[in-house]
Amino acid sequence: MFSTDPSLSAEARGPLPPGRALRRLERWLYAYAALKDLVLLYPVYALLFAGHGLSTGQISSLFVIWSVTGVVAEVPSGVWADTVSRRSALVAGALLTGAGFGLWVAVPSYAAFAAGFALWGLGGALGSGALEALVYEELEQLGATDRYAGLTGRAAAVATVATAVATAAAAPVFAAGGFTALGAASTAACLLCAGAAAALPERRGGPARFADDGEDDGEAAGGGAGVGYGATLRAGLGEVRRIPAVRYAVLAVIVLTTVWGSLDEYVPLLAAATGTAVGDVPLLVLVVYAGVAVGGVLAGRARRWGAGATAGLLAGAALLMAVGALSGSPFGFALLAPAFLVFQLTDVVADARLQESLTGRARATVTSLAGLGTELTTLLVYGLYGAASGHADHGTLFALFAVPYVVFAAALAVRAQRGGP
Repeated sequence: MFSTDPSLSAEARGPLPPGRALRRLERWLYAYAALKDLVLLYPVYALLFAGHGLSTGQISSLFVIWSVTGVVAEVPSGVWADTVSRRSALVAGALLTGAGFGLWVAVPSYAAFAAGFALWGLGGALGSGALEALVYEELEQLGATDRYAGLTGRAAAVATVATAVATAAAAPVFAAGGFTALGAASTAACLLCAGAAAALPERRGGPARFADDGEDDGEAAGGGAGVGYGATLRAGLGEVRRIPAVRYAVLAVIVLTTVWGSLDEYVPLLAAATGTAVGDVPLLVLVVYAGVAVGGVLAGRARRWGAGATAGLLAGAALLMAVGALSGSPFGFALLAPAFLVFQLTDVVADARLQESLTGRARATVTSLAGLGTELTTLLVYGLYGAASGHADHGTLFALFAVPYVVFAAALAVRAQRGGP
């Protein structure tokens, strides 16, 4: 349905002027980001599972299948994107995710739900690393890598707004057509997302070669896809192993992304714990989403700030989150919103610094290694939160999970004093 053949792409018919090429990249990136999260099943899929007789334990097992699939596929999919095509990985990821949602409503059963989550996990892994690599290298072609943080930050803001729109639209669409309508709308969004991915520019000279990374260039470009795959994986691992700036950037992405990204799932529970009526909980969640969206928009400016300023912001955000969560009041969400604003902002900046630190052609591979670390650490946070939930309330747990940000901010301040980036 969506061709990724370079001979049919716009760039194959001649290069666009830099200004037009940049606008094209922006347009299709925003479209991709919006459609990827315009999934009306998001707020209610647990209800779909429960409505077909699944127990809480069975529903939890589905989440495990989803997470494990993502962990297993994360790095191989990044290597595949570097070896073959980042754009093809994005298209395939959107199509697989849409197929999973369609399967849920077409033949609702535990087996179908499990298969759908496996497809969704694989689809997410295909997009992780590939998108960042494609966008950064396209900007590199245009001499505009300084725009990366701003561009991806705005794309993240678009995705946040799309999630809010999907959440708001789920109720009326469900009233009109039930889960079938929600599934159809979600599948359609994924198909359109695949179309937007296919329209993204990708100007690469074929499979990656790694002579500058110490690999045998003839082996990397040799006969089989398996040989190229192996060379790509070794090049990515080698870049992380050899270059301290890359290792630090990977670690920063993992730390800055994991905690707030995990806590995001518990924000509705924190809101309910304040005594807010169930019908008003989405409004408090929306306040936090607004902070996340603004953080994405401001990320381009934050990229120019020094490490010392970023450390101060991060420590301040951790304090705001702790105080807001411990307040036990709905008004505490006025503090959570700016805290999550900073977390999103520093998250985007950390990704930008990772992309800037990479010099080889295994960009998606290294980014996927960071994604793997994030996935594994996220599972750890979920486990710790669940284990501690029997001993502490949600406000206390949010405050405790602010501590890693204080520690990282202190390390960042020390690094800044020593002249680090």
